[in-house]
Amino acid sequence: MSLAYMPGFGNDFETESLPGALPQGQNSPQRCAYGLYAEQLSGSPFTAPRGTNERSWLYRIRPSVRHTTDFRVIDRPYWRSAPAQDSGILSLGQRRWDPTPYPDGDVHFLDSLHTITTAGDVVGQAGMATHIYALTADMEDDYFFNADGEMMIVPQEGALTVFTEMGIIEVAPLEIVVLPRGMMFKVMRGEGVERARGYVCENYGAKFTLPERGPIGANCLANPRDFKTPVAAYEDKETTCLVHIKWCGVFHVTAIGHSPLDVVAWHGNYAPYKYDLRTYSPVGAIGFDHPDPSIFTVLTAPSGEAGTANIDFVIFPPRWMVAEHSFRPPWYHRNIMSEFMGLIEGQYDAKEEGFVPGGMSLHNMMMPHGPDHDAFEKASTVDLKPVKLSDTMAFMFETRFPQMVTRYAAELETLQNGYVNCWEGIERKFDGTPEAGGWSGAK
Repeated sequence: MSLAYMPGFGNDFETESLPGALPQGQNSPQRCAYGLYAEQLSGSPFTAPRGTNERSWLYRIRPSVRHTTDFRVIDRPYWRSAPAQDSGILSLGQRRWDPTPYPDGDVHFLDSLHTITTAGDVVGQAGMATHIYALTADMEDDYFFNADGEMMIVPQEGALTVFTEMGIIEVAPLEIVVLPRGMMFKVMRGEGVERARGYVCENYGAKFTLPERGPIGANCLANPRDFKTPVAAYEDKETTCLVHIKWCGVFHVTAIGHSPLDVVAWHGNYAPYKYDLRTYSPVGAIGFDHPDPSIFTVLTAPSGEAGTANIDFVIFPPRWMVAEHSFRPPWYHRNIMSEFMGLIEGQYDAKEEGFVPGGMSLHNMMMPHGPDHDAFEKASTVDLKPVKLSDTMAFMFETRFPQMVTRYAAELETLQNGYVNCWEGIERKFDGTPEAGGWSGAK
C-alpha cells in the first residue's frame, strides 16, 4: 500500500479524502458537505499561547458522541500508570533485559502491551511510562484512545500500519510514530508481517516538540521537513466495534455499531506523525572529548523548568568517531535524569556484549553506569583512527523522574540478574605515578 504524507513538524495542515469535503473560509458551516459533522479536537487549552495552541477541525460521518455508549471498566493488569510502586520491588540499581519473546496465539497491539517502568503522576499530567509490545494479530474491530497522554511507538522488529482518525501511517523499524493524546487509532501488522515487536513511551506531560538548537543553529539534528503527517483517510463500516479508552490510569470499553475512524477531511495542527530516524543529522566532537548525549535529542517534552525535560527522546545513530587523544565511548557518570534504553539494531558502543537488539536497560537517577570492562579496555588502548559506527541504532527515554520498575518487569525471565557483573573486572590502576604517554591540554 502506497500512502501519502504531508511534511513538516507542527504545521497547520489541511487534507480531504473526498473533493469538497473540507469547508473553506470557516470551520463550522450550517450544513457540511456530504452530510458530515464538524467537530473540533483540542490538544491544548483554548487560551494557550499561539506557539503551543493545538487544535484540529474534523469533518466526520458521525460526531464522536456517537462513538461511545455506556462504559464498563476492564482490567489490564500488565499496563500500569504512575504512581505505581509495587511492594517489595526494588527499583534502585542497574537493570538489563534480553529481548521479549512473542506470545502464543493471536495477540493484538493493545493486549500485548506490558509496562516496564512508570514515573511521575498520570493524574497530575507529569512523568511517563515505558512499555513493550510483541504482537501476532491485528486490531480489526478494536479501537483505542489514550486520554492520559501521547504515545510514541518505536518498532524494533516488524512493520506496523497505524490507522488513526486523521489518516493511515506505515511505520517500520528505524522509524517512530507519535499519536497525540485522545487520538483514536488501531494498529495492524504491516504487509507480509506475521509478528512485530517494539517499545512504547507514554508521555503524561507536555507534548513532544523539537529541542532548541542553541549554538548549533538552524540545521542538523532532526529537521522539521522530515516529520510526516498522514493525509485524510476514513473507514466506513457498519459492524460491532469495541472502543477502548485509558483515562486516569483506568481502562474502559464501550461497544458501538460502526467504525469510529470516520474522518473524511480535517485541518489543523493537532495530528499524528512519523519520523525516520535515519534522517537525523548528528553533530559531535571533531577535536577531542565526548560531548553530552543531549546532542542526540530528537524530541523533548518540556517540564516547565527550563532545561529539565519531562522526557527526552535520544538516539545513538550511525556516525563517525574522530576525537583525538580521547576516550570515545560514553564516559562513566551519574545523572539526575533516569535513563531507559533500547536497542533497535546493531551494537551499542559502550556495551558490545549483553545488550542486544530488542533488549532494554534501566539506569535510574544517580545510579552509576558506563562502559563495561571489555569496552573500557578496548577504548583505552585502541589506535585512534577515524572509525565509522555503522548499522547501529540505540535510543533512550530519559526523564527527570525516577522510574519505578513494575512487578512484571522485575519477574521477567529475560531479566539479566548478573548485569551488574559487567563492571566487575574493572580493577584499580592507580599506582601513584604519572602514566607515560598521557596528554593534557594545559601543557
